[in-house]
Amino acid sequence: MDYLTLKRTLDAKGVKLIAVSKTQPPQRILNLYEQGQRAFGENRVQEMVPKYEVLPKDIEWHLIGHLQTNKVKYVAPFVHLIHSVDRFKLLREIDKQAQKVQRVVDCLLQFHIAQEETKFGFHEAEAIAMLESEEFRALQHVRICGVMGMATFTDDHQQIRREFRTLRQIFERLKAQYFAHVPHFKEISMGMSGDWEIAVEEGSTMVRIGSLLFGPRST
Repeated sequence: MDYLTLKRTLDAKGVKLIAVSKTQPPQRILNLYEQGQRAFGENRVQEMVPKYEVLPKDIEWHLIGHLQTNKVKYVAPFVHLIHSVDRFKLLREIDKQAQKVQRVVDCLLQFHIAQEETKFGFHEAEAIAMLESEEFRALQHVRICGVMGMATFTDDHQQIRREFRTLRQIFERLKAQYFAHVPHFKEISMGMSGDWEIAVEEGSTMVRIGSLLFGPRST
């Protein structure tokens, strides 16, 4: 599917397109930028920072990969949204580094919804314990805007649907219990090139699309 067709399809459903630009050179990102795309997702800090430095400054950079605490300081000054907050220690470090640069950094809580043990993320009970802690309430420089998850890599569409539905239900429970009067808690980041249509049907507000836009990943 070409970019403009995909963008129109998602816009009509109120879903934001995050173009996953990992391993792509700046010129390929610029090609999409010139067609109107502004939100780009990177997995690795060491790729994101050099691209931020050379590309237009109105790009929204989304950190979508596993983030090490010692790398947070490099993206805190400019990152638009961190999708992959998968542990409290990381959230505390984001708060610390955001304070240093006088920003509030938007974050999503990543949940483990897949069968693969290699995937990262909170279990719901862990997230609830965090949200109910005094230490969480003391954080001043992070803003929780929703949830993120990755489905199992499988051809079983019913399993993928169940996992996405689980994430939406987690979002709804957290919204009702902890964020009922918080308008910015509204994002469900789920769906990639192979399963975005199911994700949208199950309530995704953001899809992370790479190979569908750029072709097979560069090595």
